[in-house]
Amino acid sequence: MTTFKNTLAYAQQLDAADGLRAYRSLFNFPQHHGRDVIYFTGNSLGLQLKRSRDYVNEVMDDWAQLGVEGHFKADKPWWDYHERFANPLGKLMGALPSEVSVMNTLTVNLHLLLASFYQPTAQRFKIICEEKAFPSDQYMLQTQVEWHGLDPKEAIIEVKRREGSALIDEADILQAIAEAGDSLALVLWGGVNYYSGQVFDMARIAQAAHAVGAYAGFDLAHAAGNITLNLHDWDVDFAAWCSYKYMNAGPGNVSGYFIHEKHHASNLPRLAGWWGQIKNRRFLMEPEFSPEPGALGWQISNQSILALAPYLASVELFDEVGMDRIIEKRNHITAYLEYILLDIAEQTGAHFEIITPTDQKERACQLSVYLHGQGRELFNYLMEQGVVPDWREPNVIRLAPAPLYCSYEDMYQFGQILKAVLVK
Repeated sequence: MTTFKNTLAYAQQLDAADGLRAYRSLFNFPQHHGRDVIYFTGNSLGLQLKRSRDYVNEVMDDWAQLGVEGHFKADKPWWDYHERFANPLGKLMGALPSEVSVMNTLTVNLHLLLASFYQPTAQRFKIICEEKAFPSDQYMLQTQVEWHGLDPKEAIIEVKRREGSALIDEADILQAIAEAGDSLALVLWGGVNYYSGQVFDMARIAQAAHAVGAYAGFDLAHAAGNITLNLHDWDVDFAAWCSYKYMNAGPGNVSGYFIHEKHHASNLPRLAGWWGQIKNRRFLMEPEFSPEPGALGWQISNQSILALAPYLASVELFDEVGMDRIIEKRNHITAYLEYILLDIAEQTGAHFEIITPTDQKERACQLSVYLHGQGRELFNYLMEQGVVPDWREPNVIRLAPAPLYCSYEDMYQFGQILKAVLVK
């Protein structure tokens, strides 16, 4: 077990030994009185990767110099720009290259995927999700159910947290699936809970769903670029994720999606568009829809290349670094942040409750801290001091030390800023 120290010298020692320390210089930091902020909101919007500007400018230059011919004559032709994501994104998601692609935004993709994977019948119509899932997922599920003429109160089963717990017990998920039985059409779950930072066993959830004849899909907004994923081997049916959190692709940027290869040749319904048409016939403008093989057959519109450019820059960086190295630092720097929080609490008598699991297998790059007796005033103070955390009602601060650009000295300095206000 690592014995940490709450000293500047020790934090700097950790930074000197950090194999990812050089990557920090690849990112742009907001400034506070001429210094980099301490940035804890990579779980909401990742920092800008400097090379993203080059990738965007390349598209802008191609557009200026080639006009419409950029679709075919650009250095990275626009008509197949999205295909460059297949190999690196496949590695990140634990998927075959044919099982992943990029398009639209997250909730749009979830709606489109449910057009294929939620086909309720009189008997099999129920959906299981987590209590207080991210609101966009809640709205999406409610309106999907209503679209089919069903009552959300009857069709949607929310697995709740046990009394007094901030976490969902996985045994309760499995029990809810078993109890729903042959009335269950779909499990749609978050791979990492946005509020608590809890990581779920997606393989077990998928297996349990399949055992009762249901599909298993996942919202990986807080999982992509953050945890080890093996979607293919876990036998996940489908998944989608955003690109702007840990993957630093820019505000509201393009979503990625996964469809298991076992469904590629199936007769699943889909909402089609011309970019899903088989590539070598796409521009023939034929009336019949013949989909591209694999996940590409779910594409609809031609891609937003200016949006894809910064995402490609980030995906290539993740491919260069590798998730094993990212996760190794993630675990260590998150543990150091946890130590700093507990040490400051002990020194000051403050009462912080870390509601994120302590087991590294059940958490990722986030600590959600319940601020007993502190509240929004403490959050505002931190912001005024150049610390950028994330606030969630009613009384939680989320801290995400993204391993590609956060330093151990950041963790130490955060502790000193926190201590200063608590001893006033």
